[in-house]
Amino acid sequence: MTNPEHLAESLAHAATDINPDHLDAAWKALVESARVSVPGFDHVGISTFDATGRPETRASTGPLVQLLDDIQYEINEGPCVSALREAVVVTAPDVGHDQRWPRYVRRATSETGLQSQLAVRIFLDGGVLGGLNLYSTSRSDIDPDAETVAVLFAAHAAAMMGHVSELANLHKALESRQMIGQAVGILMERYQMNADRAFAFLIRASSHGNVKLRDVAQEIVDQVNEKQQPSAVAGS
Repeated sequence: MTNPEHLAESLAHAATDINPDHLDAAWKALVESARVSVPGFDHVGISTFDATGRPETRASTGPLVQLLDDIQYEINEGPCVSALREAVVVTAPDVGHDQRWPRYVRRATSETGLQSQLAVRIFLDGGVLGGLNLYSTSRSDIDPDAETVAVLFAAHAAAMMGHVSELANLHKALESRQMIGQAVGILMERYQMNADRAFAFLIRASSHGNVKLRDVAQEIVDQVNEKQQPSAVAGS
């Protein structure tokens, strides 16, 4: 039976680096915590989707995970792929005798000695973010507690990603606000207008050009910076 206190401690440890600037460290902490917490599995990885919609390994406990993940991505079959597209939880005890993924099983067992596998989908607000993939080369059966604990880690990964997304959106909003403020200041100085008129100018330019307000502001700030650059070089 999994120790609840140990599990809570592992989840807390995995949360220490939830930060857009340290996201890779957060993923790494999560897979390492899952490796020591999910009974019966000695290799763990997290898959997410890249910009083109293809799965990729974001973090792993070692090269064996990357190899097994790559095989599944390449031939488009295996528990990892099934968890991303079909079932929320996919268990594969005694994987060498599993008939669901014949090509994957043949390569995985011959190239790595894989004996069992567990894959859990990571999703948030109805969308699939990726998957938590657990492999064992030392045990063919799956511990009765393994699935429950793995699902907890997958839920933690989803919450972590949701938090990171919120922080990223906040940072982007703050950056946009600062950029717009700089552009308003430039317009006020250039055309001797007040803040309201300068902001209205930006709104009109955005509307007429069908361009985001932040992009209009960025262009104005960039133009000023480009004009100032030669004088700065000359004075250095």
